[in-house]
Amino acid sequence: MRRLLLALLLLAAPATAQEMVAVRPLVVVDNPSLLLGDLFTGAGPRATVVIGAAPPPGRRLVVEAAQLAALARHHGLAWRPLGTHERSIIERPGRAIALNEVQEALRADLLRLGLDAEAELELTGFLAPMVPPTALPSLTLEGPSFEASTGRFAATLTIMAEGIATQRQRLIGRAMPTQPAVVAARRLALGDVLRPADVRLVRLRAERLRPGAAETLDQVLGLQLRRPLAEGLPLLTADLAPPAVVTKNALVVMLLESPGLSLSVQGRAMESAAQGGLVPVMNLESRAVVEAQAIGPGRVRVAMGAVPVLR
Repeated sequence: MRRLLLALLLLAAPATAQEMVAVRPLVVVDNPSLLLGDLFTGAGPRATVVIGAAPPPGRRLVVEAAQLAALARHHGLAWRPLGTHERSIIERPGRAIALNEVQEALRADLLRLGLDAEAELELTGFLAPMVPPTALPSLTLEGPSFEASTGRFAATLTIMAEGIATQRQRLIGRAMPTQPAVVAARRLALGDVLRPADVRLVRLRAERLRPGAAETLDQVLGLQLRRPLAEGLPLLTADLAPPAVVTKNALVVMLLESPGLSLSVQGRAMESAAQGGLVPVMNLESRAVVEAQAIGPGRVRVAMGAVPVLR
C-alpha cells in the first residue's frame, strides 16, 4: 500500500508543476498584440490567446494586480495576487524617426511650393514619431502649404510601418535662410596660420552670422589668426591678417641700402609685421630705433638716412 501511494505521488508531481502559474514582472514584447503568455508563465495552451494591444513602440504599459487577477480568472488560470503591489510592466522597444528624415520628406514637397533649396527647416514643437526598431517607415505629407514671404510652412506627416497602426502628426515651422560660412575645424590658437585641415566650409543661418564672416576658403587660407577660436565658430575677416615674417622681440637683419651701397647690421624688432609691413627696429649697435619694412623672414629694409622713431 505504501509503495502504491508513493507511485501515485510521483505521477502527480509533473502535472502539478505544469499548472503552476506566475506573473512576469517585466515583459519586453516586439509584436503589436499582447498575449496571455506575455503576462503569465505556465499558461499552457492558452499562452497564445490575444488579450489586447501591446503598447506603441518606445512606450510601456503597467498591468496592476486587480487587472491581472481579472485576466487570470477570465481565462481560467489558477493565480491570485499576494498583494496589491504585484504588477506586470510591458515594454515595447522603439526607434525614433530622426528629425533629418522628417525634414527631407518636407523639403521634397516644399521645394515645389517655392522653398529655397538652401534654407534650413525649423520645426516647432517637434516630437519624433516612434516605430519598431527594424521597421522601414514610409513618410508622406498631406496638404503641405508654404508662404515664401514669411517662410512659414505646415503639413500633416503620415507614418506607415509594419507592426504599427498608421500615425499622423501635424508639422508647423519656418524656413530659415542660410549662407556659406568658413568655420574652425578644430580649436585654433592666436597666431595660427590657417591650412586646409584647420577650416571647413558649411552653411549657417544668416541671422546667426556677424557682418564680415568669411564665405570662401580663399578668404582665410594662408592668413594668420589675431585671436583664438573654438571649434565650429565662424571666422571673421577682421580677425585675419597676413602671416608675420618678423615677430616682436626677434633678432632681424637690417639692410641699409642706397644707390651703390648696401650694409647690414643686426637689430631687434619692436613689433611683429607681415611681408611688406612697416615695423620699428632697434639697431643693436647704435640703440637707435628706426622704421623698417619687413621683406622676408627675419629681414627688414631700412632707407638710408631714416629718421629715428621716438619711443
